[in-house]
Amino acid sequence: MSSNSNDQSELTRREYVTCGGTVLAGGLLSGCTGSSGSDPSDSETATETATTTATESKPAETAATDKPYRVTVEPVGEVSFETVPQTWVAENASWADMGVALGLTKPSAVVLSGEYRTWHYEDVPGLSPSKEDMVSLWQDGISKELLLEIDAGVHFIDPNYMVNLIPNWDRSDVEEMHERVGPFCGNTSFSTYSWHEDYPYYSLYEATEKVAAVFQRQDRFRALSSLHEGFLDRLQERLPPEDQRPEIALLSPGSTEPETFYPYRLGDRTAYKHWRDLGVSDALAGSEIQSFTSDRGTIDYEPLLEIDPEVLLLYTDTHRTDTAFEDTYRSFLQDHDTASQLTAVQNGAVYPAGGMYQGPIINLSKTERAAKQLFPDEFDEEETLYDRQRIADIRAGDI
Repeated sequence: MSSNSNDQSELTRREYVTCGGTVLAGGLLSGCTGSSGSDPSDSETATETATTTATESKPAETAATDKPYRVTVEPVGEVSFETVPQTWVAENASWADMGVALGLTKPSAVVLSGEYRTWHYEDVPGLSPSKEDMVSLWQDGISKELLLEIDAGVHFIDPNYMVNLIPNWDRSDVEEMHERVGPFCGNTSFSTYSWHEDYPYYSLYEATEKVAAVFQRQDRFRALSSLHEGFLDRLQERLPPEDQRPEIALLSPGSTEPETFYPYRLGDRTAYKHWRDLGVSDALAGSEIQSFTSDRGTIDYEPLLEIDPEVLLLYTDTHRTDTAFEDTYRSFLQDHDTASQLTAVQNGAVYPAGGMYQGPIINLSKTERAAKQLFPDEFDEEETLYDRQRIADIRAGDI
C-alpha cells in the first residue's frame, strides 16, 4: 500500500500493516443483508439462491433484476441485492483488478491507490491505466464520513480486515456502514492472518467468481477462467524440469539504498500465485527467517550471504521502468561491498517483484514478466504470452 508520495508510501504501508500486530477480538459478521443500492449472486450458489438473473452481457450500469437475489461471500455469509451496484469500492488492487477484468470501470476507491499498479493495463486495448478521481480511503486511518460521501453500492472489503487492521474500527462501525451505505463482502486473501483462521481464504479465481456474481457477469468470468487456464497450460509445458528451476528470495528493500530488507516467504495466498504457477521454490525455506507479514522483522546481508539465493526479487514502493530499476537497485547492490558478493547480484539476477496484489489481468502480466525474468533461455523478452485483445473482448462482453 502506498500514499501519493513514493517515499512516504512504503512507510505508510508498513505502519499500516503493522496495525495487524494488535488483533482485536471481534468475531465474524454473518447473515448480513445489503441495502437496496446493490446486487447479484454468487455463481457457486446462484442456481440455489437467485430468484431471477440479469442479462450477463449487459454492463452493470444497465443490468437489472425484477427481484432481489443473493450472494454468499465469507466471512459475511449471504448478502442480498436489489439491483446491480452502480458504484463500488475495493480493499486493494486484487479486488479492483477483478472488477476491471470483468469489464467494470475502476472502483471509486481503494484503501491506498498508490498500491494499485495500473501500468499492467497499458497494452490492453481500450483500457486506460489512469486512476484519475480514484479515492484513497487511507488518510491517517479510514473515516466513516469518507465512506458515506463515496456512497458505494458494495464494498469488496473483508469486515474482519476493518476490525483488525484499521485503527478505531470495531464490529459496530462495520455493521453501521454495511447498513447505511452498502455491504462489506470481501475476503482478505493476499496474505495469511491469525484472525482469518475460522473461514476460508479464496483463491484468485474463487474471489473473481464472487465479484462476477455480484455484478452478474458470470459469462465474462467463465471466459476469463478459460483464458487463464489455456495460458497456464501453454506456459507450463515450456518450463524446464523442476530441478532446473531457481530458488527465489522475495524481499522488500528498506530504502532505495538498502542495508536491511523485509523478507517475505513464498506462501499459498494470492500474492504468490504467479511464482507458484512457475514452480519455483523459496530460497528462505528451512531458515529461521520469518515472513514480514507474521513477525514484522527485517534482515541484513549476513543471513542473505549464508543462504545466497539464486534470484532476488524486490517488492518496491512504486513501479519503475527497467532502466530506473537498474539505476536505483541493481547499481547500488553491485557497488555495495557486501551485497556484491551475492550470487544473484553477480549474475544480474535481481528483478522487480511488482506489487503484492493481483487480479486476473495483473496476474497474467506478472506471470508473463516473471517467466521471462526466471527463464530467459525459454521465453524471449519480446514474446507475447497472453492475448491482450482477448482480454479487451471479454471485458466488452464479446464472449
